[in-house]
Amino acid sequence: MKFVTTPIPDLLIIESQVWKDERGFFMETYNQNPFKTQGIAATFVQDNLSCSHRGVLRGMHAQAGDNAQGKLVRVLHGRVLDVAVDIRKHSETFGQSFSLILDGNGAKSLWIPPGFLHGFLSLEDNTLFAYKVTGFYDKTGELGVRWDDPDLAIDWPMDRDELIVSEKDQQLPFLSDIVSPF
Repeated sequence: MKFVTTPIPDLLIIESQVWKDERGFFMETYNQNPFKTQGIAATFVQDNLSCSHRGVLRGMHAQAGDNAQGKLVRVLHGRVLDVAVDIRKHSETFGQSFSLILDGNGAKSLWIPPGFLHGFLSLEDNTLFAYKVTGFYDKTGELGVRWDDPDLAIDWPMDRDELIVSEKDQQLPFLSDIVSPF
């Protein structure tokens, strides 16, 4: 595994090695030892999977409190624009976002530690998005920020009228209206 830094500290791209032959391919998507070497001593407690149509935008979400979640995200089938926003109060990159394309043909995943909002836009039908989390779901720790917050200035690669956004996500506050618990 290769760990690639991003402009935001602690947010890492993980590139898995792929072994291909006439049968197909094999790759490790997670191995505790290289993660520990990178200073990530995460214990994953839950695996999640979503299937989304083209244009589905899920985000921007975080979970704080006793079950604050770090996430290891990847796409099994299809393609997304994946976005993380730093909401750690004392971070020099507070409010900054990082995005990348993840797809089912690639060997990339993204490590998003606690203290980040996360969201993604499905760019293809039947996109399977898989993620491991370090905290159990806890409704009392849920928080979120509007996907279209002008202060975040996220460049979503679809027209607004093509997006499918849940009613709940449309009602989230702007970043300037929340007090980060991180």
